[in-house]
Amino acid sequence: MKHYIAAALSLIAFSLPAQADLKIEDPWVRATVPHQKVTGAFMRLTASADAKLVAAGSPVAGIVEIHEMAMEKDVMKMRPVAAVPLPAGQTVELKPGAHHVMLLDLRKPLQPGDTVPLVITVEGRDGKRETLEVKATVRPLGTMGGAGHER
Repeated sequence: MKHYIAAALSLIAFSLPAQADLKIEDPWVRATVPHQKVTGAFMRLTASADAKLVAAGSPVAGIVEIHEMAMEKDVMKMRPVAAVPLPAGQTVELKPGAHHVMLLDLRKPLQPGDTVPLVITVEGRDGKRETLEVKATVRPLGTMGGAGHER
């Protein structure tokens, strides 16, 4: 009987999703105006081991991409990227004007105080991927950074 219990427990433990050793701080999404179909999601990520952010998703958007802002010939351009490196022990900030999560084809306007569910996918150096659920608070238009930082 002990063997059956041990086997059952190991099967349950094996089937539970592993949690990435990733610290997620201050997740937020910029509010929208009526008929606006895009917005950004921002947060600070600190991985305990080298990893990379490789994907994101949300039920509030038809498409979710990881984007970067970069200067090209004196013009700031935004474009999707395949991944954002998360060096071990270093905090990487997804923020306006830099790397961020882009929510496209929004299903409804996002109002200050709303909560937006996000799922982020992180890949370790071993190639294993893990997903983490994040609840991001919608902040007013004009918000540029952490709580209380306004334009």
